Amino acid sequence: MIKQISAVFIFSLFTFMSFAQEASSLVQKARAKIEQVNSYEADGTMKTNVNFLKVPEAKVKIYFKKPDKLKIKNENGISLVPKSILGIGLNNLLTGNFTVLDAGSDILNNIKVKIVKLIPVDENSPVVLSTAYIDPVHLVILKAKITTKENGTYEIEMSYGKYVDYALPDKITCTFNIKDYKLPKGVTLDYDDGSKKISDQKLQDTKGRVEIFYASYAVNKNIPDTVF
Repeated sequence: MIKQISAVFIFSLFTFMSFAQEASSLVQKARAKIEQVNSYEADGTMKTNVNFLKVPEAKVKIYFKKPDKLKIKNENGISLVPKSILGIGLNNLLTGNFTVLDAGSDILNNIKVKIVKLIPVDENSPVVLSTAYIDPVHLVILKAKITTKENGTYEIEMSYGKYVDYALPDKITCTFNIKDYKLPKGVTLDYDDGSKKISDQKLQDTKGRVEIFYASYAVNKNIPDTVF
């Protein structure tokens, strides 16, 4: 009986280790694809959807430069993209040191994906936990849930097209808790009901959604640091 239990335990341990190695290998391959891009300049359109706010659609220009420089220039001067995205950046989601855990598989938009959980090794990391849904065929992240220490939890979904070889999406949708976002000083927005106040409870329960549609990328372009 003891031998049987031991055999089952050893088998389970090896199976767990095999799955963990497979997940780590997948993350490394997806990371290698992302790391092809040293910088980019992109043109796009940003749509913001928050129930009680009126935010116009805007043309944006997005700049990225390794290792962690990211800037969004908005023609309207108003951006509700959470600080956590600007500070961490989708491009850095798979960089750094972290423990990789296999979290199984799922179907996302008719695509079979592998789910991995990423736990940063550095205890000072602004990220507590990331869950990435990876397309194992194209080696791109289709969805990510990111929990941060200071800016709450947000979710990103990506769809790809002609820039998939660079792991650069045609569209990003970010969903976040509006309570975690602070309007810049001097910026005022019109509420849908014409008022200028909103209850703390309503703010607590409200989700914000930002969609960025990318029209074009200039990949690995020389971008001066002064842009950021």
